[in-house]
Amino acid sequence: MSTHFNFEQFQQMSPLNGENIWEYILDRHAGRIGVKRRKPALENLERIFGATFRLANDVGFRAMSLRDLCRETGLSMGGLYGYIASKDQLAEMIEDVVRHATQALPQMFVDVKSPLDRLEAMIRSSIYLSEVLQPWFYFVYMDSRVLQVEQRSMAKNSELYVQTLIAATIAEIEPRPLGDPTLLSSHCLALFQDWYVKRWKYRAAKVNVDDFADSVVRTVRGYLGVTA
Repeated sequence: MSTHFNFEQFQQMSPLNGENIWEYILDRHAGRIGVKRRKPALENLERIFGATFRLANDVGFRAMSLRDLCRETGLSMGGLYGYIASKDQLAEMIEDVVRHATQALPQMFVDVKSPLDRLEAMIRSSIYLSEVLQPWFYFVYMDSRVLQVEQRSMAKNSELYVQTLIAATIAEIEPRPLGDPTLLSSHCLALFQDWYVKRWKYRAAKVNVDDFADSVVRTVRGYLGVTA
């Protein structure tokens, strides 16, 4: 597998994208979702989560009520309850999507022999996934405090899972780069997060996702002593 792929190529590889995400949620939470007609269920899930992200950005998820969500989606309260029972459940579903997608990515590159190439693949895929699912990643980053204790713990463990994998990959590089692998891995994660947390900055500078990914890869490889 090539590890130097662009955003368009990643979209063909990604375990979740803007189209199949609604099917994933519907199938994943089939026991909770009472609506069984698939087409309207998929359409309403897209409507519910889209409205949630808009309201979370405008008034904050903590201040948002289910009645606000009904007004924004055009669904009745009874119609909304066919998909979610509470705001807590809604937040849990968002966190689950991000956790599932984040943990699935590294498995795509376990057979890449070169640790530097594997690291590049993880960097690129992390950035590209956060482009595909930007509102989801932004919500978990900004509103994780509204999650229940168990769910907050799962979100933290998901980030630590990726950080640990990156640290282990850095530790394989020869000659060994300067610095603690865990700390270097943490720096890598901070670079990823800047893309989906501060999109306004890159939009204003007319930086696209491939430019950003290329720059991050050059920065990381440059520090580790190998040019991209």
